[in-house]
Amino acid sequence: MKRAWAASMAAALTLIAQAAVAPAQSTTGAAATIEVDFLNPGLSPSHWTLTLHPDGSGHFVAGGGKGMGADDSDIVAMGVDRDIQLSKEFAEHVFAVARQQKLFNEPCESRLKVAFQGTKTLKYSGPDGAGSCSFNYSKNRDIENLGDSMVAVAGTIMEGQRLELLLVHDPLGLDREIDFLVQAAKDGRAQQLCVIRGILTRLADDPAVLNHVRERAGQLLADSKS
Repeated sequence: MKRAWAASMAAALTLIAQAAVAPAQSTTGAAATIEVDFLNPGLSPSHWTLTLHPDGSGHFVAGGGKGMGADDSDIVAMGVDRDIQLSKEFAEHVFAVARQQKLFNEPCESRLKVAFQGTKTLKYSGPDGAGSCSFNYSKNRDIENLGDSMVAVAGTIMEGQRLELLLVHDPLGLDREIDFLVQAAKDGRAQQLCVIRGILTRLADDPAVLNHVRERAGQLLADSKS
């Protein structure tokens, strides 16, 4: 009887401990934030900011400009200011890199003479600390790859904005643009297609657009779920 009582008490104490720890972990995860700030005066838009939370939710803001368009037509994205949803797996990877890299609390600029592609500033803030670093090019492969991935996500968001504008103002222009996006997704210039699932679904379901565009949009939707 004593043994049974002791086992029961041990189990109860374990459950209490788990219940006490779980909220703290949830609070910690919810409070953590990563912000990526990009600046390149030679591009349009020249500046954007992406804020990301551990569950993949976030916000994206960019100035007016053409974004990642396939040509120099008059259809331009005049700016983006919207909530976004990336995959949880992608967000978990981003936060894992941040913690492996001391919450970005170390220099990450290589200072090598390489072509200027834009200043990327990575910022982390959360109950476990805060930090930031800025770079054009980093010799740290994890930092450099993270910067490239976030630029690719921003490119996807801007391309989604452009597709929305083309659908309204120049539906025939969607044909070339969707091909551009398919190629960008293949070579990594566009990542996290789930962030523009809304416009891709509209294109795939719209009988008024070209069949080629509908098929390509459907293909990209399928890729975004894989």
